[in-house]
Amino acid sequence: MWVLGEHDEPYRKLRNSILNLVGNTPLVRIRKIVPKDISPKVEIYAKLESFNPGGSVKDRPALSMFLSAMKEGLLEGKTVIDATSGNTGVALAMVGAALDVPVELAMPANVSEERKRIIKAYGAKVYLTDPLEGTDGAILFVREKVAKEPEKYLYLDQYNNPANWKAHYYSTGIEIWHQTNGRITHLVAGIGTGGTIMGTGRRLKVYNPQVQIVGVQPAYPFHGIEGLKHIESSIKPGIFDETFLDRTIFVETEHAYEMTKRLALEEAIFVGQSSGAALYAAFLLARELEEGVIVVIFPDGGEKYLSTAPFKD
Repeated sequence: MWVLGEHDEPYRKLRNSILNLVGNTPLVRIRKIVPKDISPKVEIYAKLESFNPGGSVKDRPALSMFLSAMKEGLLEGKTVIDATSGNTGVALAMVGAALDVPVELAMPANVSEERKRIIKAYGAKVYLTDPLEGTDGAILFVREKVAKEPEKYLYLDQYNNPANWKAHYYSTGIEIWHQTNGRITHLVAGIGTGGTIMGTGRRLKVYNPQVQIVGVQPAYPFHGIEGLKHIESSIKPGIFDETFLDRTIFVETEHAYEMTKRLALEEAIFVGQSSGAALYAAFLLARELEEGVIVVIFPDGGEKYLSTAPFKD
């Protein structure tokens, strides 16, 4: 599906690399931990984005943003830079390593140690920003750095880059539609940049305007659900349009953590806490339905969070 410039020489390296494995992730039904008060006619499936080569859903927009920049001739002689809460940083570092493009990333100092080390393993340079400022602090840091050295950097700006949501429009949404044989009735996805839910949701609405698009946010501005944004208290991503959503469900950190741990223990699905948050929201939604097919995006695996609260005890 990644066909931008597929016959051009600059894309040969992409086609012959690990990047060719981005996308086409599996869908698995959640069975054992579904609450007893949910109708048996409601099916709940998880889209396991940890199966991407960089380990998360962010491989899709990272590759898409690189491809878009390559097509426009913006990469030559530049260092790619962006702000991240972690997973996009890993993905950008991976793509940069595959394409021999230097990458620099700013991220809050309190993101999981595993993600910092993975990014460095790919050879990217990391700047750690004030954890109390979250990703907003990282964004402001990058903006200042680019303003000082505009000739050096290409700022991909995942929060405002349309190539972010288009990655999901041309991949994730199509995959889900075919994997459910067009039976999907509800999409549930966490909101970080907004790219996943906007792109996937738009594609599903093309197939069937009746599909309900449900966003998931942390319940409070200060939370422990890595990868998710409390939109009202943050710099709003330019690619995110809340009016497109049919509904938003707010989840408390404790509920996200508990669901994350149960997924590993009872379903043998090892994921990060944003997946736990999304599934908790899906269960709240499912209790209101007589029947339906709910697909929940699980953004990444749990191995990047072993040093964080859900797995410390």
